Amino acid sequence: MDVSTGVPAVDAVLVWGGALTLFVGVGGALWRVVRAVSQVTRRAGHFLDDWYGEGARPGVVARPGVMERLGTLEEGLRSVHHEVTPNSGRSLRDAVDRANERLEQLCPGPIDCPPPDEPPEEPPGEPATPPQGH
Repeated sequence: MDVSTGVPAVDAVLVWGGALTLFVGVGGALWRVVRAVSQVTRRAGHFLDDWYGEGARPGVVARPGVMERLGTLEEGLRSVHHEVTPNSGRSLRDAVDRANERLEQLCPGPIDCPPPDEPPEEPPGEPATPPQGH
């Protein structure tokens, strides 16, 4: 099957145009693949920088890695746990327990407070004053 136009100049333009279209299409597809791969590798690099940390460089402070940051959090959590559990007598929880024991010695029994839905009683001898402006 002969697909030539019979005009050699037109045939040459069509062949070169087809080849150019093929090269541009393949180049565009390759560009998209390279761009996608570079974005993935850049994101993976950011993740690894965050995971392992980065040293200080001019104008930028050092950033600790994930494991170092977790160690810092665990140390802080140990400190908080020590303060909120009864232990050696020096924790905040121990101090609160001692204060409650002393308060119980001073004021044994339940504390009488009005229920939240009842208004507090007015002191004797002072009349209730209506709100101003009505």
